[in-house]
Amino acid sequence: MATKEKAGGKAGAKAGGKGAAKGGAGAKGGGAAAKGGKGGKAGKAGQPRQAIDFTKREHAGAGLPVAAPRLKAHYENVVRAALATQFGFTNGHQVPSLSKIVVNCGVGEAVKQPKLLDVVVEELALITGQKPVRRKAKKSISNFGLREGQEIGASVTLRGAKMWEFLDRFVTVACPRIRDFRGLGTKSFDGRGNYTIGIKEQMIFPEINYDMVEQIHGMDITFVTTAAKDAHAMALLHQLGMPFRGDDKPVIPKVTQPAAPAAAA
Repeated sequence: MATKEKAGGKAGAKAGGKGAAKGGAGAKGGGAAAKGGKGGKAGKAGQPRQAIDFTKREHAGAGLPVAAPRLKAHYENVVRAALATQFGFTNGHQVPSLSKIVVNCGVGEAVKQPKLLDVVVEELALITGQKPVRRKAKKSISNFGLREGQEIGASVTLRGAKMWEFLDRFVTVACPRIRDFRGLGTKSFDGRGNYTIGIKEQMIFPEINYDMVEQIHGMDITFVTTAAKDAHAMALLHQLGMPFRGDDKPVIPKVTQPAAPAAAA
């Protein structure tokens, strides 16, 4: 009986040793798989990051009443009377106004890297507060490797309160952050009262985080007005605070802030 127990113990020890060896091999295999996973992540480092739709994110002011844009109040209270006096308008409908703002961004590299357009769309959504529309190529160009229907850009059309808020942020915050800023040019009017400027870097907007920027790109911003002449449109934008080149002292809109509601006793 003793010899049988010893033999059984030796056989169990051998079997246990083989099982442990196999387990160790499995662990090595798992380690190799883990290393392979790290290598896969490192291989994706050169690709554009995954875009996130920030327009659907909850914020602290959700559910609260939206305040009227302060620049719109300044236009109605001060600018309209100043323009009517300057140009001698007798009818209130003759006074020019801002109808819309169009932000356009072309991404030529999106032909080879489609994910790069997703990042641009995300940044435009952060800057404007509105989801952009993807623009497609109207015709095929073989020299550029472009096919009809490919997405090569994005644009946003702002109207109403978002338009006034964007203009307020652009004039008071974004323009002073432009590198070597000496004022905006006055030769970019199209003859019909519309003004277009080109921005070289999207980082002038405070909504863009420097650490998240992978590639610097510019954009075109068009201010569409109801003015029939460029002189009227320029006077309108000047009164709204647009810092044109050559102005000795730019107009700074002074808007009265609404009084805070009294605390309940």
